[in-house]
Amino acid sequence: MPDLLLLHGACHGAWAWDAVIPALAARGLAARAIDLPACGADPTPAAQVTLLTTARAILKAATTPTILVAHSAAGFPATLAAGLDPSRITALVYLAAWVPAPDRSLADMRRAWPDPPLRHAFRLSPDRLTFTFDPDRAADLFFHDCPPDIAAAALSRLTPQPLATQETALPPNALPSNAFAPTALPPTTRATEAPPRHYIRTTADRAIPPALQTEMARGCTLTDLPTGHSPFLSAPEALAQRLAEIHASTLSRAASPR
Repeated sequence: MPDLLLLHGACHGAWAWDAVIPALAARGLAARAIDLPACGADPTPAAQVTLLTTARAILKAATTPTILVAHSAAGFPATLAAGLDPSRITALVYLAAWVPAPDRSLADMRRAWPDPPLRHAFRLSPDRLTFTFDPDRAADLFFHDCPPDIAAAALSRLTPQPLATQETALPPNALPSNAFAPTALPPTTRATEAPPRHYIRTTADRAIPPALQTEMARGCTLTDLPTGHSPFLSAPEALAQRLAEIHASTLSRAASPR
């Protein structure tokens, strides 16, 4: 039975999933979360972080057949990880996540959306290696439907995010509709070998508009949660239940004759 590997979004860490992991365990599912490189408590210097090194860190953590659950910015490295070694990835779940588009980095996709909500929230470091979010804007964009104490705790734990992972596009054959990077990334699997993909759209999201999520969910099995951008904090039980349903459908698909 595949485990779930939970991947946090920008400026977050493994801590974001603290309420979801026991909720999944109560449903009989094994799950764990990791700090992506230079995020949370991970000591990797930001200057050493790339989209490829982040994808390889994900694969290193996927030691058994794994369902990847990628929140927000983790959609890019999770997609690359699944393309690099699909034998380890049973399914890919995008949770209010950025799904790579042809010839575009995450930053390209964000800038292309009319009046992007995150535009005024970024605070770039002087060395231009990392960014953070303005706390007041982050509270409204990410945690508006969370209990105040939980939102405050989350804000206090946000850490700088390596910029390079958001400025790199993916190889064209990583997964269906993924992006092209002219250098620095190795060949990946053919699209026909890609694992099944699911998208959980957060319909009250202020950070990634639901309409944009709908566009990115093309080719995925789409379901909704009536939450903001951080259901792992605002609705962990509902999120765990949705992930349990996806896990069950993945097992059912694997057991079906091809």
